Amino acid sequence: MRLVLVGPPGAGKGTQAQFLAAHYSIPHISTGDIFRANLKASTPLGLKAKGFMDSGQLVPDSVTNEMVKDRLTHDDVANGFLLDGFPRNTVQAEVLRAFLTEKGAPLQAVLELAIENEIIIKRLSSRRTCKECGAPAAANLEKCAACGGELYQREDDKEEVIAKRLAVYEEQTAPIVTFYRNEGLLITIGADGDVADITERAITALSRVHG
Repeated sequence: MRLVLVGPPGAGKGTQAQFLAAHYSIPHISTGDIFRANLKASTPLGLKAKGFMDSGQLVPDSVTNEMVKDRLTHDDVANGFLLDGFPRNTVQAEVLRAFLTEKGAPLQAVLELAIENEIIIKRLSSRRTCKECGAPAAANLEKCAACGGELYQREDDKEEVIAKRLAVYEEQTAPIVTFYRNEGLLITIGADGDVADITERAITALSRVHG
């Protein structure tokens, strides 16, 4: 299965990516992990990205594209992959399409996790994080269940910040939903409800392209 996962922040992409990658026995490839791996190994691409980051600039698409293309040449993607966090815009989507077409291994599906903004804001703003171990926790808890540490609300989990993140998603990333719909690759499922139910929903929806 060659799959891209898209959806707004708070839709549960990271959680579903883990379950789907395990179900299809394919690597879960996130841009965050790719960046960290390149920076840690001080690869030429990692050093190039670090140069932009150190000067306070955004890493340009050209560098991100090259990192992803390099990752998709590794042996573990022979049976497919799940891309999470890439592409973020239509330019990146076009680069990915050209690269995979050249390899003779085009995308099979793009799974969109759809959820109302109001639900996302409620879900994320009710989240707390442990100061000691970093584990997530519900707002109604006083102490971390894992280590007993003090809980706090991260800046990016505050309502006004979440609303801004959603606005950025709508402006920059949502156009790729239209792009992939026009490509005939888009499969949309509801991302509200129990995690296991959403996973089952996703696998059922994807079964039409991967028996």
